[in-house]
Amino acid sequence: MRKQLAIGVIALAMAIPTFAHEGHNDGDEKDSMKTSAPITVKGEVVDMACYLDHNATGAKHMDCAKTCIVSGLPVGLKGEDGKTYLLIGEHKPANTMLAQYAAKTITVRGKAVSRDGINMIENVEVVK
Repeated sequence: MRKQLAIGVIALAMAIPTFAHEGHNDGDEKDSMKTSAPITVKGEVVDMACYLDHNATGAKHMDCAKTCIVSGLPVGLKGEDGKTYLLIGEHKPANTMLAQYAAKTITVRGKAVSRDGINMIENVEVVK
């Protein structure tokens, strides 16, 4: 009985770190995700669906971009730095704030995050 109890305690002790770390990914995390201090980027506000699907940008696409952003499709920034960023608020959409800038060049500031080649600026704010 004591031997079974000891095996059970050892098994439980080994499992606790697994449960405590559940939902987190380690290992290559540092290689697959890069975070930085707040950044400021200038670029064109795009609706990500049309931009990715058929490279829709510019004034010709303004009305469609605004409609797509207002409807809840992802909003992004085609930055002058050569990167395209998904723009979000504090773990919520920023579409309502950004729809008025569809197809316009603006400057935004926020926390830059990148994973698997996807760039995002979170807690985004428009710099005036």
